[in-house]
This record gives sequence, structure tokens and C-alpha cells, in this order.
Amino acid sequence: MLVRKENLSNDCLLGVWKMTESVEELLSLFPETLRDKAQKHVKEIKSVKRATEWLSVRLMLYLLLNEEKIVHHHRDGRPYLTDRSFNVSISHTRNHAAILIHPSKSVGIDIEEISDRVYRVASKFVSQDEYIDPHHEKIHLLLHWSAKETIFKLLEESEIDFKHHLHLSKFIPEAKGTFQATESKTPLQRRFEIAYEVHPEYVLTWSCC
Repeated sequence: MLVRKENLSNDCLLGVWKMTESVEELLSLFPETLRDKAQKHVKEIKSVKRATEWLSVRLMLYLLLNEEKIVHHHRDGRPYLTDRSFNVSISHTRNHAAILIHPSKSVGIDIEEISDRVYRVASKFVSQDEYIDPHHEKIHLLLHWSAKETIFKLLEESEIDFKHHLHLSKFIPEAKGTFQATESKTPLQRRFEIAYEVHPEYVLTWSCC
């Protein structure tokens, strides 16, 4: 179910899908002109979860743009539209998928389910110089993780170390807001403004530049 379709102030278009439907229900939501093609593709996907993600993303794109778009992936996994009409970023978590698109700007988006798993991997992506609010530790860690995934998608570089190459400025997490981030992987040492939101089931971060 498309739970969000929003044109952002920077002309990016954002979509969020809650994956509650079965594969059959998702197929029934496609227009007839696209349903057969989608059905043939998902028959080749053995995992129900992967099939659900694939259908949800394609259906969301169709509902966001009111036309069919074909998604392919570069060797590093980054998605692109075959007609190059928009730059696109896609993210999945257990029950949600998110998309950010813009006709010319670089885009990055990430969605992360709220869970305790983040504690087990925090040492891999948070440096000693980065501040984590002890009163909102889990959410703050998730926002760090999500933001660095967003920056990773924007950089289009390989061999990025989240802990040593990506750096978030100090901020106190609220329900939504923005914060600054930098990268030290490239000679440009680019700066980014990251927008974020905290929802009951997930955190969402994105940037369009």
C-alpha cells in the first residue's frame, strides 16, 4: 500500500510503500497492460520476500509517475531507470520500501526498521568522534546507520568505510529534522544535508543534491 507520495521542496519526489500485500494481491494492483510482464518476472524469483519487494517498488514507481518505468541495476547494485528520465534511489526494510527520484539531481534514500540489531553492528559504522545521544541511543544509532547508507548511495564510490570515510555532525534526534554530513573518501570531501524522520516502525533518511 502506498502510504506516502510527496513532492519535496527541492523538487524530489518521495514515496513510501508498506508491504502488507501478498504477491497475488500486488499483481492484481498492476494495470492490465503491465500485469502479465510483472507476473512472468516474479515467477523467476524463488523468494517470496524478494518477489514482494520487486513488485512493491515497480508498482510504487508506477503510482508516483503514472507511467511504466523499467528499473535495472549497475554492477554495484545501484538502480537506474532504463530511459534515464529520473535519477532514482531505492531502499527496503522488513515491511517497507522507499523511493526518491529527481530528473537531474543525485538522490539517496534509506529506510531502516527499528530494532535492537543496530547495537550489534554499531561499532562498524560509528566513529569515536561522532556523538550518540544516550537518552535516545537506539534511534540515534539507526539514524547514523541510515544516513551513511544514504551518503553511500550518493557517492557512487566503491570500498567506502562507513566508520572512517563518512562523518555526521552532532545533532540531537527529534521526530524529524536535518543535519550535516561530510565524506573523506574522495578529494572533493563533499558535504551533504541529510533530512530524517523517525516513525513508530522505522527511520527514514534522504538527500538530494
